[in-house]
Amino acid sequence: MPVSENTPFRPKIVAFCCNWCSYAGADLAGNNRLEYPAEIKIIRIPCSCRLNPLFILRAFQRGADGVILCGCHPGDCHYTSGNYFARRRMTLLFSMLDFLGIEKGRTRVEWVSAAEGARFAKTMNEFVETVTGLGENKRLEDLRCKTQK
Repeated sequence: MPVSENTPFRPKIVAFCCNWCSYAGADLAGNNRLEYPAEIKIIRIPCSCRLNPLFILRAFQRGADGVILCGCHPGDCHYTSGNYFARRRMTLLFSMLDFLGIEKGRTRVEWVSAAEGARFAKTMNEFVETVTGLGENKRLEDLRCKTQK
């Protein structure tokens, strides 16, 4: 369905959430009826360190306007040090995205525990607001994945 000029831009956001903390924080936000935009598609992963950087590139290629990784707070990882590996890996990936021309505001890493439902909702609202300000992402878009008109 084509987007008309009068329709406001609503970004497509992919959120990779750690099973033990951030996904539980999202669940708590839902249980407490805290609101965050429906454009956020949550993908549960076992640990933030298990996120392959290619998944982020693929999300952008498939039309995502923003990607956020949420994991346990450093030092509280269920797998001891997984989020330390994730932090290093994402730092390298973000420098590569910068080289490719993807704006820094389109990616984000946040540490959200299972007891921080309000923080999860606030983080998602802020991220959607940031990505909305940047507009539609067309840099890594894969034209073969678009629907034919």
